[in-house]
Amino acid sequence: MNRASFEELVAKALRTIPRKFKEKLENISVEVEDEASSETLEDVGIEDGTLYGLYQGVPLTERGWNYGNVLPDRIVIYQRPIEEDARNAEEIEEIVRDTVMHERGHYFGFDDRELYAMEDEVNKKRTKQGRDRKK
Repeated sequence: MNRASFEELVAKALRTIPRKFKEKLENISVEVEDEASSETLEDVGIEDGTLYGLYQGVPLTERGWNYGNVLPDRIVIYQRPIEEDARNAEEIEEIVRDTVMHERGHYFGFDDRELYAMEDEVNKKRTKQGRDRKK
C-alpha cells in the first residue's frame, strides 16, 4: 500500500473518534512512519515483537497547572509492521483503527493494561455482532 493510502486509513480512524473525545484532543500530531527505529524499540522495551504505534507526550491525567508552552504530543503509526502482519486490506484497516484508538487512549491517561482490557471488550462485541449478522 502506498503512503498516501495508508495515511488516509489513519485519517479515517481519527474521524471515528467520538466527538466528546475529539474535542479534548489538543496540541497533538499524528504521523505515519515506516517502522520504529531500534532505539525506539529499545526505549519501549521491545526486544522481540512488533510495534504498530507509539504515543509520546504527557497524558492529560498527568498535566499540572503549569503545563504549557510545550511541543505537541505525538502519535506515530508504523506502516510496515502493520502491513507485514495483516493478511489483506481489510485487516490493515482494522489494525490501523485499533492502533490509533490505543495510542489515543494513552493521551487520555490509560495504561496498556487498561487499554488491552477495553480492546478485549470491543473485540468480544465485534465477534458477537458478526455472529448475529450471520444468523
